[in-house]
Amino acid sequence: MIRTPDGKLCILDFGLVTKLTDDQKYGMIEAIAHLIHRDYDAIVKDFVKLGFIPEGVNLDPILPVLAKVFDQALEGGGAKNINFQELAADLAQITFDYPFKIPPYFALIIRAIGVLEGIALVGDPEFAIVDEAYPYIAQRLLTDESPRLRSALRYTIYGKTGVFDAERFIDVMQAFENFISAAKSGGGEDMKGNMAELGAIGFQPSTSLVPAFPMAISQPENPIKARAALSFLLSDRGDFFREFILDEIVKAIDAVSREQLLQIASSFGVRNPVPVFGMVPVRSGALLPTITEEDRIILNNVEKVAKFLTAGTANQTVNG
Repeated sequence: MIRTPDGKLCILDFGLVTKLTDDQKYGMIEAIAHLIHRDYDAIVKDFVKLGFIPEGVNLDPILPVLAKVFDQALEGGGAKNINFQELAADLAQITFDYPFKIPPYFALIIRAIGVLEGIALVGDPEFAIVDEAYPYIAQRLLTDESPRLRSALRYTIYGKTGVFDAERFIDVMQAFENFISAAKSGGGEDMKGNMAELGAIGFQPSTSLVPAFPMAISQPENPIKARAALSFLLSDRGDFFREFILDEIVKAIDAVSREQLLQIASSFGVRNPVPVFGMVPVRSGALLPTITEEDRIILNNVEKVAKFLTAGTANQTVNG
């Protein structure tokens, strides 16, 4: 309560406020990453870390119940289309039958998000709270150097199988671009310094996807009009994420002939890739390894990522 300059009594109501620890913040992001892949075994363990389930409780009886709740929530569009209020109500119901509780800090989050989601749904019945929050989550995954979030980022792209998922890669990068666009247009984020570089439209890369050959790949004849995703990927801050692409490039080099490598290079607008690919020994067709289904998946992933990153350049297709 305060007294205003004109003598009136003023009551300032900040509502119910809670403070989240870094451990809780990281835990929620990890849970979302596991939810995207429907990894319910991991989600149950996340709930232990977040305080929903006491330490030492047998998780086996709770797992199928949570799996059913999340399967219902994920119907019709996946994690991004979850109705948060309905999910919270279903989780609350579990507390009556199992050693499962809603932590006080999360009860306040549910209340706040529930109100915001309810207001948004009145104006837009198709509104999805997770979809709106995902750009921020992508930004945290890509720029936070915490080992836990680095691990969550890798899991988001590779999942339980450890296989690179180009669709997930593109999904994260598109969400990151949406964050950059919203932050710049809304003025709600500091876009100075390194963050400002990520939103650049025109970009001349200062580094190469292959660090060992920084000058070996010639630049395209027309300067790349790079999207924010490519700017980030080739920036100093994108070094960890760049490793994912490098891993796939190495696998692709091992899987295809030199001619196919040239076709992939052309999708990046590279006119003269001979200095790099000239280092690959020439082998007769009879000695070339058979392209397996796994190899085709790798090539398809590289093609998808190349098309996404070079969107807007003169050559956007990969032949073969």
